[in-house]
Amino acid sequence: MTEFFHNCTTNERKREIEELLNNFAQQIGAWRFCLYFLSSTRNDYVMMYSLTVFENLINKMWLGVPSQDKMEIRSCLPKLLLAHHKTLPYFIRNKLCKVIVDIGRQDWPMFYHDFFTNILQLIQSPVTTPLGLIMLKTTSEELACPREDLSVARKEELRKLLLDQVQTVLGLLTGILESIWDKHSVTAATPPPSPTSGESGDLLSSLLQSPSAAKLLNQPIPILDTESEYICSLALECLAHLFSWIPLSTSITPSLLTTIFHFARFGCDTRVRKMSSVNGSSQNSVLGQERGRLGVLAMSCINELMSKNCVPMEFEEYLLRMFQQTFYLLQKITKENNAHTVKSRLEELDERVLCWRRQAESYIEKFTDFLRLFVSVHLRRIESYSQFPVVEFLALLFKYTFHQPTHEGYFSCLDIWTLFLDYLTSKIKSRLADKEAVLNRYEDALVLLLTEVLNRIQFRYNQAQLEELDDETLDDDQQTEWQRYLRQSLEVVAKVMELLPTHAFSTLFPVLQDNLEVYLGLQQFVVTSGTGHRLNITAENDCRRLHCSLRDLSSLLQAVGRLAEYFIGDVFAARFNDALTVVERLVKVTLYGSQIKLYNIETAVPSVLKPDLIDVHAQSLAALQAYAHWLAQFYSEVHRQNPDQFISLVSTALEAITPLISSKVQEKLLLSACHLLVSLATTVRPVFLISIPAVQKVFNRITDTSAQRLPDKAQVLVCRALSNVLLLPWPNLPESEQQWAVRSTNHASLVSALTREYRQLKSSAILPQRKVQLEDTKVIIHQTLSVLEDIVESISGESTKSRQICYQSLQESVQVSLALFPAFIHQSDVTDEMLSFFLTLFQGLRVQMGVPFTEQIIQTFLNMFTREQLAESILHEGSTGCRVVEKFLKILQVVVQEPGQVFKPFLPSVISLCMEQVYPIIAERSSPDVKAELFELLFRILHHNWRYFFKSSVLASVQRGVAEEQMENEAQFSAIMQAFGQSFLQPDIHLFKQNLFYLETLNTKQKLYHKKIFRTTMLFQFVNVLLQVLVHKSHDLLQEEIGIATYNMASVDFDGFYSAFLPEFLANCDGVDSNQKNVLGRNFKMDRDLPSFTQNVHRLVNDLRYYRLCNDSLPPGTVKL
Repeated sequence: MTEFFHNCTTNERKREIEELLNNFAQQIGAWRFCLYFLSSTRNDYVMMYSLTVFENLINKMWLGVPSQDKMEIRSCLPKLLLAHHKTLPYFIRNKLCKVIVDIGRQDWPMFYHDFFTNILQLIQSPVTTPLGLIMLKTTSEELACPREDLSVARKEELRKLLLDQVQTVLGLLTGILESIWDKHSVTAATPPPSPTSGESGDLLSSLLQSPSAAKLLNQPIPILDTESEYICSLALECLAHLFSWIPLSTSITPSLLTTIFHFARFGCDTRVRKMSSVNGSSQNSVLGQERGRLGVLAMSCINELMSKNCVPMEFEEYLLRMFQQTFYLLQKITKENNAHTVKSRLEELDERVLCWRRQAESYIEKFTDFLRLFVSVHLRRIESYSQFPVVEFLALLFKYTFHQPTHEGYFSCLDIWTLFLDYLTSKIKSRLADKEAVLNRYEDALVLLLTEVLNRIQFRYNQAQLEELDDETLDDDQQTEWQRYLRQSLEVVAKVMELLPTHAFSTLFPVLQDNLEVYLGLQQFVVTSGTGHRLNITAENDCRRLHCSLRDLSSLLQAVGRLAEYFIGDVFAARFNDALTVVERLVKVTLYGSQIKLYNIETAVPSVLKPDLIDVHAQSLAALQAYAHWLAQFYSEVHRQNPDQFISLVSTALEAITPLISSKVQEKLLLSACHLLVSLATTVRPVFLISIPAVQKVFNRITDTSAQRLPDKAQVLVCRALSNVLLLPWPNLPESEQQWAVRSTNHASLVSALTREYRQLKSSAILPQRKVQLEDTKVIIHQTLSVLEDIVESISGESTKSRQICYQSLQESVQVSLALFPAFIHQSDVTDEMLSFFLTLFQGLRVQMGVPFTEQIIQTFLNMFTREQLAESILHEGSTGCRVVEKFLKILQVVVQEPGQVFKPFLPSVISLCMEQVYPIIAERSSPDVKAELFELLFRILHHNWRYFFKSSVLASVQRGVAEEQMENEAQFSAIMQAFGQSFLQPDIHLFKQNLFYLETLNTKQKLYHKKIFRTTMLFQFVNVLLQVLVHKSHDLLQEEIGIATYNMASVDFDGFYSAFLPEFLANCDGVDSNQKNVLGRNFKMDRDLPSFTQNVHRLVNDLRYYRLCNDSLPPGTVKL
């Protein structure tokens, strides 16, 4: 063993040793040697190896061990443990405990009747209490939720046996904790004079309803010796595990709960720490840590109980008491006194346990978990108790939230507030009658919360903390730490706004106003210098203050944008003036920024102030964009009477946008301007947009080939906006006043200008091209198609007229694309973009394209994608090649879904493409590429073209005598089903889930499982495959879905399932003998309802695996009875 673990041993030699050791462990009497090694060696490696041999023997070979040997093992191992438990290293001792518990799991109570009584005796004898507690915890872990190497019947038996012991065990644990507490609190009867000794606060008496309980919780915390601490921590660990599986019931007594709460105080009392470090020795500071750990363990116990949603009536009383006691702790944590600010106390409690064996969970994290469970699971239950002061609780939660020492802690608390606000919102929606009463009760708390959250996102109040936040690195959600902080804060602001709109607005707007004044006042500091404009603010302090003010303005603009949705719809008129004030300010600010060109200004600290100024400008445009729906509603209200105010808002906004649409402007600002332009063109759609000089200027800039092209994203957005100005119907006007003729001509010339170079490719692309030339061509294709695809996508849901005009303008470009396609079939990056474009056309404009042209496109594709071309794309061109094939299949999905007869002639060639060309290439590949799309296409073929396979004549359905409908194209149907069946044998879990869902859908919609062909030739093949998958545990995450699908298939023919399929399935099972097969068959009751049936399936699967395991473990030549 020492050689094996020595760092000079080669891997070759290690493998030899491993083989020797494994062979030794497989021998029938090896355990006797191991018993001798265990009692005679002090080498950790040898002991660990010997215990592994026992573990293997008990868990895998126990059935074949002679009963005499079993008795010997059952008596020797516990003796060994008792003799050496004090001297063994803890990991060996724990492993030995687990091996003994494993024996109990197999043999208790039948052959090992004193297994549990021995544990109880160990706990009751003071010398062996720690050992007994370790045994108890291991028993709870291994027997209450055993892994799968037991039969279902045995699992149920063990659980019942343990439940019978729960009351005794909980009584014992309560006794241990109480006696240690009482024994040590006598010595602490005279508390040291301290500012906290008389803290019974009014809130506390109102929470606990009885002075005696308050007094009890105010006793000073006892000072425990190391041994007592160790025992308490073991007892609390046991409780936490027991609570994870025992149901809430009266066996969890009030005295037990009170005791746990006594220990929870260890976590929130900073004095414990002080006392332990009085002597200054390191030994004592470790004690302080241990003691904090008792608090963490006690909170774990409380949280286990809290997380149970199902609370029996008789337990509600206890729950209320638990909350009262926890809020006493919360009050203690957040209580202010001179020596300690709340925040520094929370910091102490937060770091408390980090040093304990690197245990990362702090008391504060546990406490926050408790508060989250309280609000999410129990608040609705508790709020109705008159004696529970919810508002006072919120006050404590408020204090706790805003004194959190870490950002993560603060985020967790904001989550709790979000849960509370959601609860309030849904409560008000369900009880509209007493909405006012509910809101009045919480109004003050909500306003306080709002104000404080707003302060927290402002540098003016919270600079030190905000500067710690990282604004560079992106997390998994593609946002920086600062963005996440702001977003979570603004969600809370928005939820308060929903509940208290007027308060929220009157809190937020003045703050925004203050920062706007600073920004609008910058104009007086702008001076003209030789190179351009310069901001004449240079003093370091002024620059810092300006930086803070600009960062705050940017955050507050985001807040104002986030609230836009609360001004529209039913409340438009009621909140009109507030919204108008906001929009007027935003329009003014955006125009101001564009006019004095703050984004190009020179500053004293360019690396800081320039990004700040750009960000404020971009955020003001984005905030204005958020009010697009409000502007649209404003337009529909006033367009007939007095639209001047509206016209002036929109025109001014456009004056602010147009100077920014230039390739010289920073991209962040440019994109904000483009997005705002798109919203005005798409959401607001004013009739006069086209005649505004600013918009005409943009038209000219985009269609002028000599002007420098905008970056791709911006170019696409501006073209979308211009196209929408011409294509989208104007709101509030009848068809006759839409001026389609003029708009159609203008749109045609816009598209013509945008595609000029692209259309010229048609003549040259057929010739072979040099490399440089090819790259240029690719750029033109990319730039043009990205714009066209976007234009089509943005009108795909619009009226027929818009789509007609759009297609007329695009017609020539579409034909050019089709002509170019064959020339680029070997350039997968170009093919990918072309197919994207065609896919968008099919999704948005297939009616406008007309049947003959659509047929031509599909025919071209079918001809181009030969078997060789498909193989080249899928096998040799990597992900781009696969994407090309996937897009092609997506286009076919659109085609086969089209109702009516138009595209039906294509079905045979589409099916043969799938089954004879694509499927053979991908069937054997393990990679999931293309498969998901192919199976979706097959599903769509069946789902939308059912009658292609099953001709259901009206006559046949009237004469129910001819129950079986005619079947057509049977071979193709069978091949598709075969492919689905094959996919269930592959490891890809996503594909498995998707295809199972498709089959189930076909059964729900078209009664797939009931069709004669499926019922007679496929049904039980599918059931067989699904059961095998469950037995092999290859797709365990889908257990439930597989169980339900099995039921739906079996229920088509229960008689056949029970009389023919099940016996045959069992007969073909290898690894089990005939007697075991009979037991498995008998245990599968003939239930016909879903819950019982799936339970039977899982029982069959579990027991089949268990029997195989047992049989593998029998020594060779065993005679089976």
